[in-house]
Amino acid sequence: MDILNMEPKSIWKNFSSLNAIPRPSKKEGKIIAFMKQFGESLGLETSVDETGNVLIKKPATPGMEDRKPVVLQSHLDMVCQKNNDVDFDFDKDGIQTYVDGDWLKAKGTTLGADNGIGVSSIMSILQSNDIPHPQLEALFTIDEETGMTGAFGLKAGELSGKILLNLDSEEDDEITIGCAGGLDVTGIVQYIAEETSGKGIKIEIKGLQGGHSGINIHEGRGNANVLLRRFLYLGVNDNIRLIEINAGGLRNAIPREALASFLIDDPDTYLKKAEELKSDILNEFKSIEKDLNINISVSDLSGDAISTEDSARFIRGLKAAHNGVYRMSPDVEDLVEASNNIARVELKNGLARILNLSRSSVESTKMDVANQLKACFETAGMDVEFTGGYPGWQPDPHSDILEVLVKVYTERFGEAPGVSACHAGLECGIIGSNYPGMEMISFGPTIIGAHSPEERVNIPSVQKFWGYLLEILKEIPKK
Repeated sequence: MDILNMEPKSIWKNFSSLNAIPRPSKKEGKIIAFMKQFGESLGLETSVDETGNVLIKKPATPGMEDRKPVVLQSHLDMVCQKNNDVDFDFDKDGIQTYVDGDWLKAKGTTLGADNGIGVSSIMSILQSNDIPHPQLEALFTIDEETGMTGAFGLKAGELSGKILLNLDSEEDDEITIGCAGGLDVTGIVQYIAEETSGKGIKIEIKGLQGGHSGINIHEGRGNANVLLRRFLYLGVNDNIRLIEINAGGLRNAIPREALASFLIDDPDTYLKKAEELKSDILNEFKSIEKDLNINISVSDLSGDAISTEDSARFIRGLKAAHNGVYRMSPDVEDLVEASNNIARVELKNGLARILNLSRSSVESTKMDVANQLKACFETAGMDVEFTGGYPGWQPDPHSDILEVLVKVYTERFGEAPGVSACHAGLECGIIGSNYPGMEMISFGPTIIGAHSPEERVNIPSVQKFWGYLLEILKEIPKK
């Protein structure tokens, strides 16, 4: 099926246009220019702030002038992940999509439905001449995925809306009223490396699902860095000398792939032990990681290796670091309160870094997770940096806009929606810090596998979401 023939046609046409434009986080210049031209072509008041956020304003339709003004908000950037065997340049190439039953997918890359469907929906409303709505401010932020710098850069006074509808949730039967905050924790150390060569070990891990490091963190999925450290720790007492590690990727994605090479006493004996560990790991993950592939080989290696002492210290620090759920919420059923994702491990020419994203809906718990990591890495002789922190979003279960969304959903679909907080990071908490009193809510269509090449959006869900959004705009409370 051609994407342009799917309903609602306006959304899929806009989504196709978005996906033709490269929009990696921190490289949004082309998509910013596109959105600015889009707003101006409609004759609407359009501006770009000094951070790069695009704001397009549209007056209320006749008869809706007495309703509270609404901010429709989505982010322009996307997570850029691809399978190793896919030849694709996110800085130049447009996303290639295809339909698989009820799902829209991409060919070996992330799809960009997070948050491209939200952006496309807002574009469709701005284009329309027959959709009733109150006064609108369409806010398109940048860099949500790798720092939320767009939301941080949004100044007080830029918005006049009293209600913010964030279109960045990923389950069509859920309404989100709160989210976790986050903090980047990075361990860094420079070792003395010496050129060396000899018989050693190469390890490659691939085929894991990956996924969103907030939404999927509690599902028991394999983390390539966590699996790799098990193999490294296996040789920690056998004079292991690390040459190179290239494992994982973005902080907000569960790592799918890892590579490492090292010298070790008696590589053949190590290989036998490693094959036994491999068998154990494949058995542990057989029900959830069906495509997991682990290759271990004895090879002639050369390169800059660090000492056995430094290697052992680094491996022990990595092994001790927490990964996964740290605490479940005692107040909200089935909600992860705090977690950590060991997102990337890299070592080359003696420079080593361990990159993490710690999340929590409770600020003090977030710092507890971060300090646990700090203690691990400092014990291993590493310097530790805390960067990119952002606040959580405190739920308001009694807001007027929540009442509207629950009422409309129940009337349209014959059942009440789920109302919850999520463990992902949303921009609402940051925006709300400059706009106290603004009512905020987040919802969206069903998207699975976000932040991985398995990302896909449910086509009927987009149709459901679109009708729901239009009905909500009709029911916005009066001023």
